[in-house]
Amino acid sequence: MSGLIRSWVAAANDASSFFPLNNLPFGVISGPSESADQARCATAIGDQVVDLASLQAAGLIPAYGFDEPALNTFMGSGREAWAEVRHALTELFVESLSEPTDPARAALQPIDDVTLHLPFQVAEFTDFYAGRQHAFNVGSMFRGPENALPPNWLHIPIGYNGRASTVVVSGTDIHRPLGQTKGPDDNVPSFGPCQRLDIELEMGAVVGTPTKLGQTISVDEADELIFGYVLLNDWSARDIQTWEYQPLGPFQAKAFATTISPWVVSKAALEPFRCSTPKREWPLLPHLADSVPMNYDIELSISMAPAAGNDSIISNTNFSSMYYSSAQQLAHHASSGCAMRTGDLLGSGTISGADRGTYGSLIEMSWGGDDPITLDCGETRTFVEDGDTIALHGHAQGDGYRIGFGSCVGTIMPAHNQTPSS
Repeated sequence: MSGLIRSWVAAANDASSFFPLNNLPFGVISGPSESADQARCATAIGDQVVDLASLQAAGLIPAYGFDEPALNTFMGSGREAWAEVRHALTELFVESLSEPTDPARAALQPIDDVTLHLPFQVAEFTDFYAGRQHAFNVGSMFRGPENALPPNWLHIPIGYNGRASTVVVSGTDIHRPLGQTKGPDDNVPSFGPCQRLDIELEMGAVVGTPTKLGQTISVDEADELIFGYVLLNDWSARDIQTWEYQPLGPFQAKAFATTISPWVVSKAALEPFRCSTPKREWPLLPHLADSVPMNYDIELSISMAPAAGNDSIISNTNFSSMYYSSAQQLAHHASSGCAMRTGDLLGSGTISGADRGTYGSLIEMSWGGDDPITLDCGETRTFVEDGDTIALHGHAQGDGYRIGFGSCVGTIMPAHNQTPSS
């Protein structure tokens, strides 16, 4: 594993920085006195952001739509473009540069002074159910451990098509969803605010290069189409989900909000952290077989803060536990001939380890609400309450450096207390 690439941006050389020159994540920013329609593409180095639109205007990096308020043009330009820009940025900001250019210096501004926007226009959102421990835990609650995994689970990555329209950037407040629920002793359902609001710690794979209708791809080919990764919290209304999900799966329980981190970490930055998927019980069919390691060793955690309290870390886990890699999920998605588009977002599914301190959802941590967790402030939780702030954190640990994603944060606000018009 290679070591730190030193930069003349001093903060990038700190071993605890999430944005060393090895990283070069991509996002969208606007300045303190600018409106959202003035947003443009950027990268992060240390405690600074780099205005890519200004570097593009100065001719210091190739022109791939960096003056646009989304990364889609760049992402759709393909692997050679991604590598070309990454190389150009490294050359501009590497410490061994004899004299940094004035445009490169001028493109820098403190990360705390800018607003971070949704980094790309989400074409479609698909959420998978590819973490074995999570699937086993939730299945055990509802069907018992002997029937926890459905018969297809060990053969295909199970997923459903979600809502691109409600994918939001970190820092966006989330209103508690309204929906129809039915208690076990109720004769008829009722409509009202969700009472079992949950989180799901996931990674999101972002598709860069599209495919054509009718085109199928191998896992290795799918891996080449992925531009990068984000942290992803797929908020979940468990009581609404319980009532609605049979026979067609999640609908309103998953449609109200999905939060992603503001920076897309490129696949190139994560190359040193590749690892293999877990051992298989059954060999996968050829269209899901991989030839090289496709998982990533990424340390993940969840923190929760009540409205009047400090953060408590409630879980620590790792992306490497996923039974199906994002490339396998993408290959499966396209295996029917389904066309994939630039900006498609694939949620990994909840990432859970082997014990309570490594679970990726509250339904697991509280075991269906029967066993509350205790926060550092002394308050207890089974599910998310109004005013609670949830943050997902993640980084890959290198030799003297980290590849970080920035936090993925959302605060729960009360429901809009309006019932549908009669």
